[in-house]
Order: sequence, then structure tokens, then C-alpha cells
Amino acid sequence: MSRAFRPRYAALAAGALALSACAATQDPAAVAPSAPGFLLGLWHGFIFPVAWIVSLFTDKVAIYAVPNNGGWYDFGYFLGIVVFGVGARKSQIVYRDRNVIDVKAKRVEVLEP
Repeated sequence: MSRAFRPRYAALAAGALALSACAATQDPAAVAPSAPGFLLGLWHGFIFPVAWIVSLFTDKVAIYAVPNNGGWYDFGYFLGIVVFGVGARKSQIVYRDRNVIDVKAKRVEVLEP
């Protein structure tokens, strides 16, 4: 790494540190023991597409439970969407063109007016 880039990296690191100081935190004592945890996050992530469509038409359905127990709910929600829900499609469609045309191109002369 050249010396010219060091101040840029230092400024980038300082900016990231300053932005991380603005992150909202929650007091662990404020979370109720019955708050949704990992398993409900997993379920909510799995049913996300249906819940999102229903939430467009009614105010009684939400796609994310608030309050929840924090990181474990978020992790379950992420896994529910990515692994088991919408992002779980593992199908691979391969299109092959079997009709290949193997013809050499002909040069075309341009007529000048």
C-alpha cells in the first residue's frame, strides 16, 4: 500500500467508526421474555412474501414483529427469507441453442451516390 492511500483509509475508517456510533441500541432489560425469538423470526421470514402482500391491503398484518428479542430474531428472519423462503430457489435453467448456423459472412460493398 502506498503512502498516498493511507490518509484515505484512515479517513474511511474514522467515518465508519463515527457512523457506527450512531447505531441505535436497545436495553436488554426492555425486552419482554415472551418477545418473538429465533423460531418466530424463522417463521416470519418464511411467510414473508404472503405477509407482505397481505400487509398492502390491511393494517393488522406486519412483515416484521416489533418488539422482538433482537439479534436472534433478526438471524431467524434472515434465514427464513434466504434459506427457506423466497431466496431458496435452487433451480438452474440452462438454455442450449442446438440450431447453430455456421455461415461465413459476405462482404457488402457500399455504393456511393
